Amino acid sequence: MGRTGRLPALAVAIAASACLILAGCVKKQQGSGTAAPAAQTKTINLSYSIFFPPTHVQTTTAEAWAKEIEKRSNGRVRITIYSGGTLTAAPQCYEGVVSGVSDLGMSCFAYTSGRFPLLEGLDLPLGYPNGAVATRIATELTEKYKPAEVADTHILYVHAHGPGLLASRKPVRSLADLKGLKVRATGLSSKTVTALGGTPVGMPQGDTYENLQKGVVDATLCPIETLKGWKQGEVINSVTDATVVGYTTAMFVTMNRKKWESLPRDIQKIFAEVSKDWVARHGQAWDEADAAGREFVTTLKREMIPLTPEEQQKWKAAVQPVLNDYLAATKGKGLPGEQFLKDAQDLIAKYSR
Repeated sequence: MGRTGRLPALAVAIAASACLILAGCVKKQQGSGTAAPAAQTKTINLSYSIFFPPTHVQTTTAEAWAKEIEKRSNGRVRITIYSGGTLTAAPQCYEGVVSGVSDLGMSCFAYTSGRFPLLEGLDLPLGYPNGAVATRIATELTEKYKPAEVADTHILYVHAHGPGLLASRKPVRSLADLKGLKVRATGLSSKTVTALGGTPVGMPQGDTYENLQKGVVDATLCPIETLKGWKQGEVINSVTDATVVGYTTAMFVTMNRKKWESLPRDIQKIFAEVSKDWVARHGQAWDEADAAGREFVTTLKREMIPLTPEEQQKWKAAVQPVLNDYLAATKGKGLPGEQFLKDAQDLIAKYSR
């Protein structure tokens, strides 16, 4: 066989050497610090608890926010929304985020009475003109003061509805007309009703229609969007424009602190950027909902009652004790309530021009 007999052995040796070289190259590449493809594409799955029903404009606005984060992260972040309080009820939402029941949460500061003593000032009857202004101020002041009361989560942004007005079964044209009326109100707005001479009655928004219809309550203090969103315009006869003492309800969008700290820096940046954009989006959504609510009650031919300049001053003076109580409470806790309130009033004046 001579020389040709050695060819198979030589071919085997060459093939073996090639395999060793290839293996060495692969090993070197893996040890070069380049992340494996699986690590690069690992999805961050987050749960988001929202108390609004699925069809509410604030739920759909939140869904758009979640989709935008997914888009900008190239699918690295996926957010599953649990609306209608299915994961945590509205009053338990914040604590649910703290404990990790949900990674993200949206609800009202006011639903946990006493839990947010400084930020309670956002909901005072300060005369907010619309949702865009209320939302902008709520976010700005939360960012400025960074109160310890929310340090156990990471606040992404805050939004707030348009001015709370008085919708009633019978016309209310003056402060005197309000005396003794049973008015549906919750949280800080209950103090406002008392200051105005009414009797506050607490109840969930979902129960208000039936109780107005039956006369259990005579009126409700609410943003006008509620009259369409919850159909309450069908069971009232008039709306008193009490914007001069218009309160709002500030709502947090926040993340579990450990979850936030575990996110890569570039993902944190995406959350911050999208959240900044969505402050205006939520404010606009509130104002569009208010416009639809106003159109709805107009279609139903409900009377829209403006307050005379004299009555406006009476209503404004009547709610001053509510502001004084806030100042006393925050001072007693060593909180900068006086400056916080002044900032809020100054910003309302600035953004209402």
